This record gives sequence, C-alpha cells and structure tokens, in this order.
Amino acid sequence: MKYLLLVFLMLIIPSYCLAIEEVLLEVDDNKMPENSINKVFDEDDEITLYEKIQNIKAKEVKDTNSSAYLLDGILTKKFETGPIETMHLFGYYRGSVDMDLSNGGDSVYDFSAIQAGINGKFRGGQNYYEARFRFDPVEGYSFLQTLPIDIYVANASIPHHTIILGNTRTPTGYEGSRSDTIIPFILRSQISRNFGNTRKVGLRVKGNYDLIEYDLGGYSSDTYFREFFPGAEFAGWVNLKPLGKTRGKYGNLTLGGGITAGNNVTDYFVGGLYAGYEYKNFMANFEYAKADGYNGARTISTNQAEGFYSTIGYKITPRIQLLGRYDHYVPDKNFADDIRREYSVGINYFIKGQALKIMFNYVFCQNDILEDSHRLMLGTQLLL
Repeated sequence: MKYLLLVFLMLIIPSYCLAIEEVLLEVDDNKMPENSINKVFDEDDEITLYEKIQNIKAKEVKDTNSSAYLLDGILTKKFETGPIETMHLFGYYRGSVDMDLSNGGDSVYDFSAIQAGINGKFRGGQNYYEARFRFDPVEGYSFLQTLPIDIYVANASIPHHTIILGNTRTPTGYEGSRSDTIIPFILRSQISRNFGNTRKVGLRVKGNYDLIEYDLGGYSSDTYFREFFPGAEFAGWVNLKPLGKTRGKYGNLTLGGGITAGNNVTDYFVGGLYAGYEYKNFMANFEYAKADGYNGARTISTNQAEGFYSTIGYKITPRIQLLGRYDHYVPDKNFADDIRREYSVGINYFIKGQALKIMFNYVFCQNDILEDSHRLMLGTQLLL
C-alpha cells in the first residue's frame, strides 16, 4: 500500500509534465480486447520498481478518447506456466460533489464508481478474460447483486472481430454503451441513463473495419442478477466511418444507429441514431433515441419515451477541455406536458489523460411540471 500512496502523491504534484510515453491499453468496457492488447505485456521484468514509478510519472497521455491504467506495468504479472499467461490487477475510482443551488446549497458526495478486478490473457491464441467488481452501493439492490459487473471471456482470433461471452455493457445507444471513464460529462445524457448504461449476460460479436464497426449480441434480459433468464434480448449497433480511410486527415466522422428489443415482464423496444465529428481539438455530436418500453440500468418501464442531446467541445490546451450540451427528454409521450431539458457546461482537466482527471460541471435543469434546479458538480477520476 505504501507504494500505491507514493505513486499517487507523485502523480498529483506539478512534476507530471516530463517525457512523453503513450499509454498502451484501452480499458473501456465497450471496447473489448483486440490483438493490440499484447503491447501492454511487453514490460521489461528487469527494471526496478523505482524506475517503473518514474516511467509512470513521465507518461503524457494525448488520447482522451480511450483509457489506460496508470500502474499497468507494476500490477501486471507474467506466468511462465499454466493456462494464464498474464494477469493485471486494477482499480477504478470516480466520485463527485453535487451541490443543488436551488435548495439552499445542499451538497452530496456521490461515489459513482469504486471498482477493482483482474484482466489479462490466456496462454496461446487470442483469448482474454476480465473479472470486474463494484464496491459502491446501488439503491434498491443488495451488495451481492451489484458486486459482479464485467465478468467475461473473449476471443480475438478472427481478424477484425472479437467474440465475448459473459456479463458486459450492452450496446443500447451510442453513449449508453460507452464506459463511464470516457464520457465527457460527469452525468450521462438523459436517454443514456434511462434507456442504456446497463450490463447483461449474453454472447456478442464485435467487428471493426476502417469504414464500419458493429456490435451485435443476444442476452438474458435480466440486470443485476435478479432472475435467471426472465426473457431474451437482442441489442445491436452499427457505426459507419466515411472518413475511415483518410487516417484522420479530415477528422473522424461517425454515423451510427441501432436497436434493442426484448421481454422482461413487458415487451420493450429502443431505437436510436447518432452522428459525431472530431477534428484535432474540436468535437461535436448528436444522438436521438425513441423507446416503446425500455429495460435500462435504472428500471424497466412500459412508457413511450424519447429524447436527444447535442454536445460540443474544444480543447484549449492538450489538458483542458471546454464542453457544452443541450439535453431534451420526454419520459412519457402520453403525458406531453412533462418535458425535461438540461443545459450543461463543463471543464475537464486531464492530468494523465482519462486515467487521472478532474471534472467541473454546471447543469441547469428546466422542467415543465417539476421545479427547475441549478447544480454544480466537481468530480475526480482515477484508474490504477
């Protein structure tokens, strides 16, 4: 533990601006292992712990669209014999202070992610595994129900494809399928946190080519291990990348769409569309979703609901990103007077890319039948 404390103290002092070294392992749970994951296990076993800590201090992470662990070199073990070739121990923390200015400045500290686990590679071939556990409570569920989250095995032996079996985040919506570690704001958009952001047990296939990527899977419609197969669910998402052959010369354009359909007490169907563009320090996106019932992380609902959001962002320096978002949501189309709008502005400060960052958000919630609110949020994120 003293080594972990030493590393954290060394990371948060001003000496982090040293030599450049790219972080090699993506840990987004919506991006399963691919062949490139081998890079992280090329660490030199002969270097000392002190030298490894100095290497961590020197890392400069420019890519904030993916995530990496700060201590991958220290907490990764290679095995000379046995079925497991490598094992990486990791931890993830994400929390925020949420102050509601509309109610006298009442503030709450929210632990949105306290996680730890192991992942790595089986010996021979392209077989991988992960076991990720969650230690922060979820209202309405027991500790054991929410403890296991990402539990899967994966095979990447087919070029451009990964086959995954286990409990993983389903591709319901674009932002709804993405890891907490890389979403731009502290909170997800309203359609994402209602329709998506959920994990289920199933079999899925992910494909990734220059001009197209897709994620198709069949699942049990259960969430948080409440029942054994209460119904079946299909979730699929396809992204087109028209500029994929230009290697980023003209930026990156993504046009996507998908559906999620299944049964759990009631039938449900969610459809969505997405468009996003990134060029150098600029990003903008738009996502729309419509539901005839849904089975998201929060609840199962029979409501017909719809919504959309649009985000714009710009990095004024490699470490500082400014953000703005408009978020529109109708929770029940049969009661059209209830429209909920959120206007958000934010600042992200990337100390070590997504692995160590500070987030500040202001959110104005405008509701037609509920009281409007003003919220200030200060968040931190750390991946070890």
